[in-house]
Amino acid sequence: MGSLNDSMSVAATGLRAQATRLRHVTENVANADTPGYHRKLVPFEVERLGDDLAGVRTGHVELDRTDLQRVYDPSHPLADGTGSYDGSNVKLIFEIADAREAQRSYEANLQMFDQARKMASAALDILRR
Repeated sequence: MGSLNDSMSVAATGLRAQATRLRHVTENVANADTPGYHRKLVPFEVERLGDDLAGVRTGHVELDRTDLQRVYDPSHPLADGTGSYDGSNVKLIFEIADAREAQRSYEANLQMFDQARKMASAALDILRR
């Protein structure tokens, strides 16, 4: 029964990590038009769950340091003497791809958790007989 619980623990770490990643992707999408906004990146790290068991967790959120997009709009309040201001460095196509990958990984971890739960339940049913 221990390995089934371990499987559920590992899957739960994946669920938490992908949920955090998806939250930051949605923040990036929401701020795509915010002047001066830097895209947030979420790194993954190994999480030790025991002597021979490891899961995943998110590391410290990092800001994407690529150049901000220059936007020409002389009527904008933040526009400088050239009529431009710094927009964000969020690219929606990257965010959509990250969201899809996070969703698929979340679903895979959920399936793993559900299968381990079903196997544990079946084992308990066998023991009750």
